Amino acid sequence: MANSQRKILVTSALPYANGPIHLGHMLEYIQTDIWSRFQKLRGHECHYICADDAHGTPIMLKAQQLGITPEEMIAQVQKEHEKDFADFNIQFDNFHSTHSDENRELASQIYIKLRDAGYIKTKTISQLFDPEKSMFLPDRFVKGTCPRCKSEDQYGDNCDNCGATYSTTDLINPKSAVSGATPVMKDTEHFFFDLPAFEGMLKDWINSGSLQQEMANKLGEWFEQGLQQWDISRDAPYFGFEIPDAPGKFFYVWLDAPIGYMGSFKNLCDKRDDLNFDDYWSKDSTAEVYHFIGKDIVYFHSLFWPAMLDGAGLRKPTSVYAHGYVTVNGAKMSKSKGTFIKARTYLDNLDPEYLRYYYAAKLSNRIDDLDLNLEDFAQRVNSDLVGKLVNLASRTAGFISKRFDGKLAKIADTSLTESFLAKQESIANFYETREFGKAMREVMTLADIANAYVADSAPWQLIKDDAKQEEAHQVCSNALNLFRILVTYLKPVLPKLAQDVEAFLQMELKWDNLDIDLAGHEIAKFKALMQRVEMKSIEAIIEASKENLQVAAEPEVKKEVKSPLEQDPISDEINFDDFAKIDLRIARIAKAEHVKEANKLLRLELDLGGETKQVFAGIKSAYAPEDLEGKLTVMVANLAPRQMRFGVSEGMVLAAGPGGKDLWIMEPHEGAQPGMKVK
Repeated sequence: MANSQRKILVTSALPYANGPIHLGHMLEYIQTDIWSRFQKLRGHECHYICADDAHGTPIMLKAQQLGITPEEMIAQVQKEHEKDFADFNIQFDNFHSTHSDENRELASQIYIKLRDAGYIKTKTISQLFDPEKSMFLPDRFVKGTCPRCKSEDQYGDNCDNCGATYSTTDLINPKSAVSGATPVMKDTEHFFFDLPAFEGMLKDWINSGSLQQEMANKLGEWFEQGLQQWDISRDAPYFGFEIPDAPGKFFYVWLDAPIGYMGSFKNLCDKRDDLNFDDYWSKDSTAEVYHFIGKDIVYFHSLFWPAMLDGAGLRKPTSVYAHGYVTVNGAKMSKSKGTFIKARTYLDNLDPEYLRYYYAAKLSNRIDDLDLNLEDFAQRVNSDLVGKLVNLASRTAGFISKRFDGKLAKIADTSLTESFLAKQESIANFYETREFGKAMREVMTLADIANAYVADSAPWQLIKDDAKQEEAHQVCSNALNLFRILVTYLKPVLPKLAQDVEAFLQMELKWDNLDIDLAGHEIAKFKALMQRVEMKSIEAIIEASKENLQVAAEPEVKKEVKSPLEQDPISDEINFDDFAKIDLRIARIAKAEHVKEANKLLRLELDLGGETKQVFAGIKSAYAPEDLEGKLTVMVANLAPRQMRFGVSEGMVLAAGPGGKDLWIMEPHEGAQPGMKVK
C-alpha cells in the first residue's frame, strides 16, 4: 500500500466524433487505462475521464452528407465509441461529450475571463470563401496545386508530396472540397488568443519536468520562431458553441475540446456527492491532473491549453504525456488512406486482453512509434500469457482440487515467495513512470522462475508416491501463490483475467494483500483461463480489413550497378527546385540489427528527436550493428515509404564510397541534434 493517498485526475485525448475507433487510437486508451487502474490498485483516489470531441466543420459536413443533424450523428458515434471502449475493458469513470451544457458553460466562462483580462484580440483577416455554400473554408477544405512543387490535388495548408507548408491563399487554382467551386477572398473579423503574452510562463512550465524531454526540446522551436496569436473563432455556418456577445461567431473546435476534459469531470462531480470540481481545477489545487495524448497534438496541450488555463486563473496540468503512432506490420496507419484495423474488427475475432498485453509489453515513457507486428503479437501472447502465466495454474491446480480438498498448504519454504514480493516496488515504479514494457519483462522473468520451480519439483511425479503427498501439496500451493502474485502485478493490464483468477482463487487480488498467508484457503475448481492465439483469427482480421489494411507492394527491381570507375558521366540533371525538396535531417541510430535472409541490409531505427523511422540500409558489408548504435548520421527524411520484402523503409541513410568495406555513412559535426535540418 502506498504511504499516502493521492487525488488524481487522468484523461485521454478526446476521440473525434466522425468515425470509428481503430487500433491506433486504442494504444492511448489502453496506456491510460493501465496507468489509471494501477493508481486505483495502489489505493489512490483516481478518476479517469474522457469525452467525444463533437464540434467542427468536418462533423457538420458529414452529417449533411448523411442527411441527419450533427446532434443525431454524434449521438450515434458516441454510442459506438462507448461500446468499443467497454469491450476493450477501458474503465472510464465518466465518458461525456464536448457538445454538452457543462462544456458550453465552462468554455464561455474561460473565454470571458480571458477577454476581460485583455487576452482576446480582434482583427480583420482575408479568407477563402465558398460562394456556392456561403461558408468560409478551413484549410483542409481547400484543394489545389502546391505553390512549391506544383503537385496537384493538395490540401490548403501543406503538400503531401514535398512537405511544404503554406498559406491557403498561396495555393494555385484552389477549389472548394465541399462544392468544387472556385473560392473567393472575403474579409471577416476573427478573435485571437494572445499566446505571446504567456511566453515566460510557458517556458518555465515546459522546462519544469511536466513534459517528456523530447517534447520540451521540440516545443523550444516554437519560441525560436516566436509565438503567434491564436485564431480561436470561426464564422457561421459552424457546428459548435457561439461566442458570448458575438452573434454568428463560434469557438474554434480546438478551444472547447480541451475544456471538454473539465466538462466531463464537472458532469461526474454533479452526479456524485463526494467529488468537488474546484478541488481539482482551482489555482491552489493540490490534486494531480495528467493528460495522455498523441505526439501530433502536443502543441495544443502544451502551449495553448496551459496558457488558457493560466489566463483564466485556473491550475495547469501536472504533466502531459505523449506517445508515438501505431504501425501495423511496419505500415503507417492513415485514416485518409484507409490503412487501419477497426477496434470492432479486432473484437469480433480476438480477446481484447491480448492487445492490452502486447501494447503494454512494447510501451515505454518515450515517444517512440509502436509497431503491431501481427506474427510477433501471436507468438508473444502465446508464449507469455498462455505458455508462462496461465500454464503455471493449469499444471498445478488440478492436484489441489483432486487430492487436497481444494485447500492450499502452509508453505514451509517461503524464500521464493519473498523474492517475488521483493519486486513489488520496482514493478510499481515501472507502472508509475509509464515504463510498462519493463514491468512486463520483470513479471515474465518471475513467471520463468516459477515455471522452472514447478518443472524441477515435478508434482505430477511426487503425487504418485504416497510418502511425498505433502511435498506435492507444498509445491502446488506454492505455485498457485506465485501465480496469484503475478496476476496481481498484471491486474492493471489484464483486468478480465484478474477477475477470472479472483473467482478461481476465491479472493480479491489487491496490492496490499500480496503477502497474505493462504494456508488452508479453499480454491474453486480450475477452468481454462485463456486460449492460444490462432493465426486463422489474425487472418480473419486482415481479410475483414482488406479495404483498410493494404500496403502497395512494389516489386523489387534488380538493377545492374556499374562500379564508380565504369559509370557514365553524370546525367539526368535535376534543377535546384527538385533538390530543394530533399529534407536532410540529423538522426541518431537508436537501434541497428541484422535482417534475416538479407545479404546486404541492416535494419535501422532512426531517432529524429521525438519521431522514429525505420530504414533498411545496404551497409552490412561495412558496419556491424553494434558499431552503429548511438551514432549520428544524415538521412533523407521525406522519402516516400517503400514496401520491401522485410518491411517498410521510411527514408534513406546517406553513405559514400566505392562499396564493400569501403563505405562510410555521413556523420554530422559535433553539436548536431536529432531532428535538426541539414542546410
